Amino acid sequence: MTNYIDKEEFTIFDTETTGLDYKLGDRVVELAAIRLRGNERMASFDSLVNPGRRVSPQAFNVNKISEEMLLSAPPPGEVIPNFMDFIKGSILCSYNAGFDLGFLNNELKLLGREGVRGVIVSDILQIARKILPALESYSLAAVAGKLGIGSKQFHRAFSDVELTLGVFKSLKAIIEANEGCRITLEKIINLGIIDVK
Repeated sequence: MTNYIDKEEFTIFDTETTGLDYKLGDRVVELAAIRLRGNERMASFDSLVNPGRRVSPQAFNVNKISEEMLLSAPPPGEVIPNFMDFIKGSILCSYNAGFDLGFLNNELKLLGREGVRGVIVSDILQIARKILPALESYSLAAVAGKLGIGSKQFHRAFSDVELTLGVFKSLKAIIEANEGCRITLEKIINLGIIDVK
């Protein structure tokens, strides 16, 4: 039996963080996602996270999330388990998935929980590199601009999820047009999905 991706449930997610390296103590400060099947949005998730540490000036310059904004935000122990319930049973998608997954797994580890396991994770950046070869830049904004779906990236989790969703849909349409048929899950696996053991 052929498994077409429009029959599968996907969760596109994004993180904003205090810095670029969780190994140096950086933490998640915002987590957002859209869950969908085919073109139908099923649910959304969007929350700031109070990490209990300072936001680096470099991170603030990018995402404009201040420490004052985080004072009343829920802690990771509340947000992360809720997010794991939200994504249950779906295929995870992210733009530069290694970055977001690394931070998510670190938050789970700090909570004494096992990291993401037995889940298919799709790196939409990898798919873009294969479908749109030889671009000067593969930033989310550059790829979105190339696809004609806007090039403004606000570096806030939910707006980046929206932009990533637009890129995902456009890449899917290009693949289907090139192949003249609906996309199978196997095809997407071959293009950019990481199988998390």
